[in-house]
Amino acid sequence: MLRRALGCLAVALSAAGCAQQVPAPSPAPSVTPSTTARSSTPLATTTVAAPPFIDHVAWTSDSKGRMLRVYPTASGRTATGDAALGQAWQEVLRAAPTAATASMADQFRCHWDFARIVEPNKTSWNLEAWRLDVGYAATVQAACNPGGPE
Repeated sequence: MLRRALGCLAVALSAAGCAQQVPAPSPAPSVTPSTTARSSTPLATTTVAAPPFIDHVAWTSDSKGRMLRVYPTASGRTATGDAALGQAWQEVLRAAPTAATASMADQFRCHWDFARIVEPNKTSWNLEAWRLDVGYAATVQAACNPGGPE
């Protein structure tokens, strides 16, 4: 189900011209704790989720190689925006510095942008170290799993 939903999103992005190479998330400035921004209309209320976005990470292995299981917090499941994405990725890297590869960053971003929406209660986001760096667009088209399913 996740693969099909992400495939549909990838097709939509590609058709809209949005499926271009996107650099890995860079360090982001700190995010202000939960605040509510209000405009002149009552329907324009936005809540900014507060860090931490990642509860913990755990390295495991399977027959294909090493895998980093990323366990997001409730805030990490709902936060939006590039600053929150960047901060979440930095939280992952502080816990697992060897995850600092382009492929792992693309897999994380794919989970952040799509998988958590399609499958919001998935316990962990699994990033495989053995996956090739194919770029963000191809990672999305492969349902966050370039080179084959988990």
